[in-house]
Amino acid sequence: MSILVNKDTKVIVQGLTGKTGTFHTEQALRYYGTKMVGGVHPKKGGELWHGSEEETLPIFASVAEAKDATGADASVIYVPPAGAADAIIEAIEAEIPFITCITEGIPVLDMVRVKARLEKSKSRLLGPNCPGILTPEECKIGIMPGSIFKKGNVGIVSRSGTLTYEAVFQTTNEGLGQTTAVGIGGDPVKGTEFIDVLELFLADPETTSIIMIGEIGGGAEEDAAQFLIDEAKKGRKKPMAGFIAGRTAPKGRTMGHAGAVVSGGKGDAESKIAAMEAAGIRVSPSPARLGSTLVEVLKG
Repeated sequence: MSILVNKDTKVIVQGLTGKTGTFHTEQALRYYGTKMVGGVHPKKGGELWHGSEEETLPIFASVAEAKDATGADASVIYVPPAGAADAIIEAIEAEIPFITCITEGIPVLDMVRVKARLEKSKSRLLGPNCPGILTPEECKIGIMPGSIFKKGNVGIVSRSGTLTYEAVFQTTNEGLGQTTAVGIGGDPVKGTEFIDVLELFLADPETTSIIMIGEIGGGAEEDAAQFLIDEAKKGRKKPMAGFIAGRTAPKGRTMGHAGAVVSGGKGDAESKIAAMEAAGIRVSPSPARLGSTLVEVLKG
């Protein structure tokens, strides 16, 4: 079992005809067998998209048209920042159940507008500014390198793209493998949060342990820690390892992601680490030891 996506997920691509959309669609089709069923471009409806090795996909003029024609239940967005929010809203209005936005640099006010539309919708948004989601041997949506994955039992959720890959690579090398890896992105206003993913992992019988990777800025990690404490009181608990990036970052300075800024005495690494440890998460001293830290937890 996996969360959010599986071998039956049908994916359309908003921004398919651009360089980024083309490259990652080829990767998903060629090396992962993801059911990519079409693309969307308002000026190229009725045309065919051609990959470099003779792959073809139909292009539709709108998301609604693509959904009606293909039965798509997921969309991935590679649209540039200026048009990305409108692309997300178009997918929401078409009632696509699961939307993943890879785009980095979307203005915060645009995402506030998107968030308001999401709250009244039937859609779930992953991202923006995220690497996407991958269930080994079943479905790859986004830009994660599929070659480092192995089917297994660890659920991975992370704000950091590159540290998602670290956690995947290390759990593969430890022989544990993954159920699903989810990169939620580092922007301050986004769709899916830690708590949403942790809820799904706790409910998934095949996910027997979890890695959670946070970073400085905001209060999402502290909120997730409290959620885990509350769930443990109900008897729902799984072995967890974690990491917080940005421990040495100076206060008041944005580091990497737009959401990674410490201000007003909140959002610093130490408070997040303390919250995670209080929730029973073994926090790794280094990103290079995520896999071995989880193994230590599992051995008791």
